[in-house]
Amino acid sequence: MPPPRQSFFLLGPRGTGKTTYARAAFPKARRVDLLDETLYQGYLAEIGRFHGELAALPPGSWVIVDEVQRLPQLLNEVHRLIEDRRLKFVLTGSSARKLRRGGVNLLAGRALGKTLHPFVPAELGGDFDLERVLAVGTLPIVWDSEASEDTLRAYVQTYLKEEIKAEALVQNLSGFARFLPVAGLCHGQLLSVSAIARDAEVSRTTVNGFFGILEDTLIGFKLPAFAGRLRVREKRHPKFYFVDPGLARAVKGARGAVQAEERGALFEGWLAETLRAYNDYRGLYDDIAYWSPAEAKRTEVDFVLTRGREVIAIECKSAPRISTGDLAGLAAIAALPAVKRRIAVYTGRTARRHDGIEILPVRDFIELLDRGRV
Repeated sequence: MPPPRQSFFLLGPRGTGKTTYARAAFPKARRVDLLDETLYQGYLAEIGRFHGELAALPPGSWVIVDEVQRLPQLLNEVHRLIEDRRLKFVLTGSSARKLRRGGVNLLAGRALGKTLHPFVPAELGGDFDLERVLAVGTLPIVWDSEASEDTLRAYVQTYLKEEIKAEALVQNLSGFARFLPVAGLCHGQLLSVSAIARDAEVSRTTVNGFFGILEDTLIGFKLPAFAGRLRVREKRHPKFYFVDPGLARAVKGARGAVQAEERGALFEGWLAETLRAYNDYRGLYDDIAYWSPAEAKRTEVDFVLTRGREVIAIECKSAPRISTGDLAGLAAIAALPAVKRRIAVYTGRTARRHDGIEILPVRDFIELLDRGRV
């Protein structure tokens, strides 16, 4: 991701390397680390101290403020320094909820919004290994660890302790702890709030709030249904994904090799997050959704990418072979006039076409995506 030329928020889950990126992109920047408890307490007691420490910097200087959601009130001082001193800021954070909940000054458009995702294949280069990706994910803090599974387990525990308990995002922490493994089982599935509430032993309202926390702390996202306006009634419930397959496994306690029954959802979720990452970094599409007629239980298209008036339909299969039956969703959505391209992505090695559908090995698809040709 090329660094912006003006102030920007850099949000992303913990462990995606926001600080590492900011330091590499702006090596001469002044850094303010709000995870430093002494510094944090000092600013909490006297917010004006932040302005006083930075006001002497030359105009145009860059300042990195790490974990800005810990003290949202600082944004008023950041606003003043942008206006009065023409300083530029990288404002990193892992919780959009605390910024919004505080009703703070979000700089009125003076700072761009950027998101840092787990590693995409191009960043892994020759180290890319789909089996390892599905097993432990691509969070940099995990990928670079010599004990990936242990790091993943510690990540989930840290998430509960630091992101949820310390920031007081939920009052019912035990209910949230019961909810997380259930949410892991929902990875890649249509959301059924009633069933999740029953399994987690909490109310429907609480479940909706918990999913909101997963989204606001940037470790999960919902994929909306696409309104194709064909002569069928279409599903409207969103699908839910964790941003990382390793994280989806860790919250439900799965370890070791990927099991056959979880492989499809993990592959689909990884591809969903990869599309989101490339879209955030390069602005390739206007929207990403899924499509499924309500009457046809087995007919679905995993991803529908909208770009202007054109639609690209993508189905992904984690198997090394694709049959005609696997293409039913792509065949059905062809009736929509806006669909200009249909692609099936699978884990085999041979690229071919079938009735206008491109069947691509995952590496071929990623190469096209990386070149902006999807």
